[in-house]
Amino acid sequence: MVLSKFMPSNPKFSLKFAEAARNAHATATALVDLLENYTDVDAKVKRVRDLEHEGDRLTGEITNLLAESFIVPFDREDIISLNNELDDLVDDMEDAARKLSLYGVERPLPQMAQLARIVEQQCALLAQGMPLIENKGQLGELTRIAREIRALEDQGDTISDEVQRHLYDGVNDVPGMIRAMRGGEIVALIEDASDQAQRVAKTVESILLKNA
Repeated sequence: MVLSKFMPSNPKFSLKFAEAARNAHATATALVDLLENYTDVDAKVKRVRDLEHEGDRLTGEITNLLAESFIVPFDREDIISLNNELDDLVDDMEDAARKLSLYGVERPLPQMAQLARIVEQQCALLAQGMPLIENKGQLGELTRIAREIRALEDQGDTISDEVQRHLYDGVNDVPGMIRAMRGGEIVALIEDASDQAQRVAKTVESILLKNA
């Protein structure tokens, strides 16, 4: 039983999750900047990495808050799931940025920026919806947000499938194959971030449905 249905709960959870969603959006925005304006790569990758560290800090704070709280706004398992999913979302974006630098990518595939822009739009919607997570009257709005995030994820799948379909077109030597493999890996990481954004949206919607 969720005791928060009968007793006041700690409002800090909603505030921290909203902060984590805003940090995810900032990370996505930084990744878009890196891919659409591919200059000062190391500095821009560091910016993404710094935001990932901030995400780790927020994840830890939510974990500590859960351990310290007797009354919680919704099921502890849902708090853990949402916390981990937000963390994984930022990790996927940071991993993609780091691989660009690690592999010394000279020119990203244009589809990488397209996918990153999709993730940025998804994260903007998450940042918009997360403050509503405990508001039972906002189920319709959160359902709309989840639907938009799902539609964006479908667009990302289409882009990613097209990249994978033509990844090795014209490749006829080992260096070209290595570049193609690495490009495909980075595309997959950004697509993973899009998938993860959809998981976050589904968890938020599920939480509100459970507590309606």
